Amino acid sequence: MKTCSCRQTKTCQLNKTQYLSSVKSEEEQFTWSPPSRARKGLSEETCGYLNHLTGSLQAFHTICQLRITVGLEEISLGAGEESSVASLLQQPPGFSAASRRLLIMDLGTKRLAGIIAQVALFLSSSYGTTGEEVCDSALVSNLPPSSFRSSSQLSSSHAPGFAKLNRRDGAGGWSPHTSDRYQWLEVDLGQRTTITAVATQGRYGSSDWLSSYLLMFSDTGHNWKQHRQEDSIGSFPGNSNADSVVQYKLLQPAIARFLRLIPLDWNPSGRIGLRLETYGCPYTSDVVSLDGGSSGLVYRLSPGPRRASGEAVSLKFKTLRNSGTLLHADGEGGLGLSLELERGKLLLLLRQGRTSSSEPRLLASLGSLLDDQHWHHVAVEQRRSHLNLTVDKHTERVQMPAEFSHWDIQQLSVGAVQSSQKPEVSKRNFHGCLENLLYNELNLIDLAKHKDPHVTVVGNVTFSCAESLSVAVTFPGPQSFLQLPGAAGASSSGGVSVGFQFRTWNKAGLLLTFELPQEGGVVWLYLSEARLRLQIHKAGRALLELTRGSALNDGQWHAVELNSRRGHVTIAVDEEGGGVAHASHSVTAGNHLFFGGCPAEEDSQECQNPFNSFQGCMRLLSVDNQPVDLMKVQQRLLGNYSHLQIDMCGIIDRCSPSRCEHGGRCSQSWTGFHCNCSESGYSGATCHSSVYQQSCEAYKHNGNTSGHFYIDVDGSGPIKPQLVYCNMTEENTWMVIQHNNTELTRVRPSPGVNQHSVQFDYSTEEEQLLAAISQSEHCEQELSYHCRKSRLLNTPEGSPFSWWLGGPGPGRVQTYWGGAHPGSQQCVCGLQGDCVDPQHYCNCDADRMDWAEDSGLLTHEESLPVRSLVLGDIQRPGSEAAYRVGPLRCHGDENFWNAAFFDKETSYLHFPTFHGELSADISFLFKTTASSGVFLENLGIKDFIRIELSSSTRVLFSFDVGNGPLEVHVDSSVPLNDNRWHRVRAERNVKEASLRLDELPVATQEAPADGHFHLQLNSQLFIGGTASRQKGFRGCIRSLQLNGVTLDLEERAKITPGVRAGCPGHCSSYGLLCQNQGRCVERTNGFHCDCGLSAYTGVFCHTEVSASFKSETSVSYTFKENPYKFSGNSSSLPSSIYSDMTLRGENISLSFRTNQSPALLLYVSSHYREYLALLINKHDVLEVRYKLEGSRDAEVLRSRVKSLANGQLHTVTIRRLTDSVSVQIDQNAREDFNLTSDGEFSAIKTLVLGRVHESDDLDPDVARLASLGFTGCLSVVHFNSISPLKAALLHPDTSPVIITGPLVQSNCGSSASANPYAAENTHHLSDQSGSVGSGQPLVNAIRTDSALIGGVIAAVVFVIVTGLAITASFLYRRKETYRNQEVKEVKQEDSPDFPFNNQTDSQNVSTENPKEYFI
Repeated sequence: MKTCSCRQTKTCQLNKTQYLSSVKSEEEQFTWSPPSRARKGLSEETCGYLNHLTGSLQAFHTICQLRITVGLEEISLGAGEESSVASLLQQPPGFSAASRRLLIMDLGTKRLAGIIAQVALFLSSSYGTTGEEVCDSALVSNLPPSSFRSSSQLSSSHAPGFAKLNRRDGAGGWSPHTSDRYQWLEVDLGQRTTITAVATQGRYGSSDWLSSYLLMFSDTGHNWKQHRQEDSIGSFPGNSNADSVVQYKLLQPAIARFLRLIPLDWNPSGRIGLRLETYGCPYTSDVVSLDGGSSGLVYRLSPGPRRASGEAVSLKFKTLRNSGTLLHADGEGGLGLSLELERGKLLLLLRQGRTSSSEPRLLASLGSLLDDQHWHHVAVEQRRSHLNLTVDKHTERVQMPAEFSHWDIQQLSVGAVQSSQKPEVSKRNFHGCLENLLYNELNLIDLAKHKDPHVTVVGNVTFSCAESLSVAVTFPGPQSFLQLPGAAGASSSGGVSVGFQFRTWNKAGLLLTFELPQEGGVVWLYLSEARLRLQIHKAGRALLELTRGSALNDGQWHAVELNSRRGHVTIAVDEEGGGVAHASHSVTAGNHLFFGGCPAEEDSQECQNPFNSFQGCMRLLSVDNQPVDLMKVQQRLLGNYSHLQIDMCGIIDRCSPSRCEHGGRCSQSWTGFHCNCSESGYSGATCHSSVYQQSCEAYKHNGNTSGHFYIDVDGSGPIKPQLVYCNMTEENTWMVIQHNNTELTRVRPSPGVNQHSVQFDYSTEEEQLLAAISQSEHCEQELSYHCRKSRLLNTPEGSPFSWWLGGPGPGRVQTYWGGAHPGSQQCVCGLQGDCVDPQHYCNCDADRMDWAEDSGLLTHEESLPVRSLVLGDIQRPGSEAAYRVGPLRCHGDENFWNAAFFDKETSYLHFPTFHGELSADISFLFKTTASSGVFLENLGIKDFIRIELSSSTRVLFSFDVGNGPLEVHVDSSVPLNDNRWHRVRAERNVKEASLRLDELPVATQEAPADGHFHLQLNSQLFIGGTASRQKGFRGCIRSLQLNGVTLDLEERAKITPGVRAGCPGHCSSYGLLCQNQGRCVERTNGFHCDCGLSAYTGVFCHTEVSASFKSETSVSYTFKENPYKFSGNSSSLPSSIYSDMTLRGENISLSFRTNQSPALLLYVSSHYREYLALLINKHDVLEVRYKLEGSRDAEVLRSRVKSLANGQLHTVTIRRLTDSVSVQIDQNAREDFNLTSDGEFSAIKTLVLGRVHESDDLDPDVARLASLGFTGCLSVVHFNSISPLKAALLHPDTSPVIITGPLVQSNCGSSASANPYAAENTHHLSDQSGSVGSGQPLVNAIRTDSALIGGVIAAVVFVIVTGLAITASFLYRRKETYRNQEVKEVKQEDSPDFPFNNQTDSQNVSTENPKEYFI
C-alpha cells in the first residue's frame, strides 16, 4: 500500500472516490492517512511535482509528507531527502523554475539511493511522455577536446578537455596552474544553443572543487555577458565535495555558442578543480544584418480584414550604435508608429506624416544600454485600446492615442525608413543584426530569404550576423588598474598621444595617469563632477589645467583624445573641439601608462592617485595611434593588470526599470542606486512608505488639531496623497473634501434651455475620493433646493423635474433628495410627514409663490459623492430657484481601530500568503503585558518573514530572501509590555531593511550587494502566532497593514477560537493627549476628552478660552445661591458650574494681557461682607487682597514681580489653604504668604470679571478700581472647579452668569496672537506645493459656517427688584457672531425678497470666532 499524508486537515479529508483511477491493483492504490507530527513534510512544489508524475494525485497543500511503502518496508522522506528523489526523475514540461531549484541535492547516502530506486520504480510506470520537446539534453559530454579552452592548466593531465561530468580521464578534471579569480574554463558548443541548466562536479579523487562561480555567455567568443539570476544574483552555488553533482536550472534560458565559467571560491584545503555539463537543446533562428545605410526590409500588407485579436510584432536585435530606427509602421492618413533607439533606450513614437522630419510624440520609453552588442528581445502587441511594449523581461502598457481607433498598418519598414519616393539615408538608420522578425506569427526574414513578393529587400542586406570585434575591459572596483608601456617613439617625437572610450555611472574617477620623466611631474586625466579634467602637476603645484565635457556619467560611451606635440596639449571629448593649452615644455609619457587606478603596492612611486579609482568600462584604447591588443593583456603578454574583467563590459543600469516607487527620481553609481523622494510624499530607500497618515482620525491621535492635511488612504499603495481639511472641533473627526461650487447658487433661466445642469469637480482624484469614502465609518453631503414656483421631484406620482447623479465614475441617476432614502423619490419632509402641502413629498412640489426649501443630508455611501445636478422646472414665468451642494464630509476610520485580542500563546489568525517580492512594508500597533511573542510570520520553502517581540524592550524584524537570515532590531529604554499602544513599522526593499518603533530612531540593515531580490513565500500568513503554534503573542494588535492594505482582523477574529474582535482600553495610551485637567473617556473605537473640569476647550482641552474686555464689560458668576434657580436643564450643564459656598482654600489661575494700571482682574464677594480681590496696583505690581472677617481690614499680599501692565501675556496661579497663600507669576519663583485671619471664606456669592456694579461692600480703594473696569484680555480663568469665563462664552444660556457690556471672544490669550499675521497652516511632512482643485490656495481653501450670519440668536431680559427705592432696570444681552472670512451671498437685485443667505461648512474651531455680547 502506498500512502501519502498531509498536515493540512482540510486538504487531507479526501474520500474513496478520489483514489487513483489508473492503478493496476488494490494494493497499489494511494490513500490518505492522518498527519504524523514526527516526520517533516514535503514542500508544496515537490508534492505538486510528484502529483504531476503520477498524473492522478490531487494537489497537495502547503506542507505535506510523502510516506511510501514498497513491500514490507515503509520509507519516510524528510525535508532534506525529498529533492534528491525528484532530482533523478525527469522533470515534466512546464515544471516551474522555482520548483526545479528544489531538486538540487547531494546523492551521497546509500539509504537515499535505495529510496530513490524504489520511488523511481513505482513512479516511472505512471509517468508518460507529453509529446512536447524537452530542452534538457547533455551538451558537453560528446564535444571534442578542441572545444575546450582555459586560462591555464596545471599539467597536460589537468587540461580543460578532461572537464566532463562523471569522467575520470586524465587527472579527473581541469585544474588551472594557479588558483585565483583570474582563471576561467571555456566551452565552444559549436553553434548557438539554448542552455537551460549547468551542473558542476569537483576533480575526481581529489580535494579540488568549486564552491561558487560566475557564468559568462557569448556568441563569438568575445564580448562576454555575465548571466544573472533575478537581475541581481551574479554567483552560482558550487560543490561541497569532489564527487557530488550540483545542477542549477537557469531561471531564464541562455542562448549562446560559447560558455565561460569563472571560479570565485573553492575548497580552501585544495585548489580549483572542475568537471561540468550543460543541458539544453539546439536553437534555430533567421538572422539579417543591416549596414546602417539605406539597407532594410519593407513588408507591404495585402488589403483585407485584420486579425480580431490585434496586431503583434516581435524581434531580437543587437547593435553597437546607441541610436537608430528599428521599425516603422505606416498606416492610413500618414499616421505611423516607430520603434527607435535613442541613447541606448528604445522609444515608441507616434509620427504624423511620411517623413522623419515631422515632430514625433513619445508614447513610451523602455530599456537601457541596448547598444551592448548583445541580443535584446522586443515585442509590440496591440490589445484593443492599448499597446503592450516589451523589452527583454519588462513590459509597459501604453494607452492608444485616439487617432489610432481605426488605424490599420499598410506598410512595415525594418531598418531604414522607406518613403513612397526613395529610401532615406540617415544616421538614424539601424546598424546591426535582427533575428526572428515576426509580424502576426509571420516570419518576415524567412519570407525575404525566399523572395516573397510582399517583402522587399532594400540596399546591402545579408542573411547572417557579421559582428565587428570590439574588446572592452571592465574596472569593477577600487583595486582595478591597467598598466601599459609608454609609446616607443615618444622620446623622439617629444609628445604623447592616447585615445580610448569609456562609459560609467560615477561622477568621479581617475582615467589615466603617467609620469613626466624629463620634467619630474605627473599628468592626471580624471573625471570630476562628471566633467573631464586634465592636470599637470610638478612640485605640488598645477602647471596646467583643462576641463572638457559635461554629464559624462550618463552610461553612454564617450571618446577621449589626449595629444601633446611641440608644446601644445589638447584634450577632446566625443569629437567636439578640444581644449587647447600651451605648455612651457613638451609633455612626454614615462615608461608606463596607468588606466583606471594605481597598483596597491605602497612603494609604487611611479603611479600616484589622489582621486577616486575609475569604475566603468573602457574600449578602443590606443597609444601613439596604435591600438592596444587587450587579448594580449589578458594573456599577460602585454602590460599588467589587477582586478579587471577583460573582453566584457559589466555595466548595469539599476535605474531601468527604476526601483524607485511613487515618482521617486533614480540616480546611480557603479555599485548602487539612490532614490530622491523629495516632493513625492514618500520616504525610504525606494520611496515606498508614505510620510502621511491615512486619515484625519490618525492625525488626531498624533495630537494634531484642525487644519489642512495630506492624507494617503492606502499608505504605500498606488493612490497618491490628497489634501483635505480635518475638522477636529467636534467629538467626531471630520474629513472635508471640497468641490468647485459649495456656495448657494442662484439658477437663472436661459433662453431655449429647459434644464439647468451643473458638474461638480472635486479637489481630489477619483480613486482617492472613492478610497476615502470606503474606509470611513460615515459620510454625508448636504443637498438643498430653495424654490419659488419651481417644482423639484414632481411628487407623488409624476416624473421628476430634477435629479442628481452620485457614486463612482460619472455617477448614477438619483431621484431622492437630501434626508430621504434612496429610491424613495421623496424629500425629508415627505419622510417626516411635515411638508407644506401634505399631498406632496417635497415642499417645493407644492408650487407656491412663497419661498420654500427642501434640504437635508445624503448619507448613502454608494451614492456619494454628488457628481452633477440637473434642475428642470426653472423656465416658467415667476419660477425662481437656488441650490447648494455642500462639500463631502466623512468621519471615522474603519482601518485605524480594526483590532484583535489574542488571549493565549496558541491562538492566531491566518490570512492568505503575503506577496511582497520586491518591496514589503508592514505596520501595526500593539499593546501587551507579555514579555515576548510573535506578531507576524509567513514562511516559504527557504524564505521567511517574521516580526516579534523578542524581549520586553526589543522588537525584532527578521527575514530570509535566499541568502541567509537578516535581522533588524530596535531597543526601547522603557518596557514595551506596559499595556499601552506601541507602533511598529517594518520595511524591506532591494536596498535595505528598516524597523521603526514608536518615535525611536529607525534601525536599518543594508541588503547584500549581490543578494536575492524576490521574497518568495508560499504558506499562510500567521498573525499573533506561528505555524508551529509556539511563541505566540498575547495581547492586542491593531491597524495591521501590509503594503498599504489593511487586514480585517476583527472579521477574522469573530470566527476564530481564542481570538476576540476589538480591543478596549485606549486611554492608557492616549489619555495624555487630554490636557489642562481634561478627562479621557473611553469609546469603542477610540476616546474623547471631556473638558468639563477644564478652563480650556477643544478636542484635547488645549484651546484657551479668551475674551477682550472693555472698561464697561462685566462678567458676573453667581454661586449656588438658590439650588433650584437653574435646575431647568441641569442634566446638560457642565460639571464646572457650581461650587461649595464656604471655602477653606482656593485654587485660582488665569492669564491676562493689559496696559491698564491700576486694574481689577478678579473679584469674589460673599454674603458676609468678605471678599477676595486680584488686582494690579498703580506700580504695575500684582496684589491679592483677602478680607475673610467682615469686621477686620483686608490683608494685602503684594508680589515682588514688576511691570505686569506691559501688554504682554502673564499667567498667575494663586493657591490658599486656610492661612497659607502661594503666588506664582509666569516662570518666576513662587512667593509664599500667611494670613492672620482664621482662613475661612464664608458664603461666597459672586465672582466678577471686569467692572463690578455692586460696590457697596467694597473698601473705598477697591471700589474705585471696580468702577474703572478692566481693559485688556483675560484667558483661561479657573476658580477651584469652575471656569466662569468659559461658562460665559460657551454656555451663556445654561450657566449662572450675567454679561454686561461688550465681551469679544478672541485668541488674545494665546502666545501666537502676538503675531497679527499668524494664519492657519497646511500640515504636511514633505516640501509639497500645489493647489486644491482649480486654483484654490492650500491655506484657507475651505470656507466656514460656524454660526448663522447677521441674525439675533437670543435676547434675554432680567428684571431685578431690589427694594421700594430702586427702580426697575432692564438688562439686555445680545450675542452676535462675526465670521473670520468673507461669506458670499446670493445676489438679490432681481428678487429682493429672496430670504436665504449662503451657508458654508465650518472648518474652523467655532470657539475661535470672535463673539460680542452687549447690554
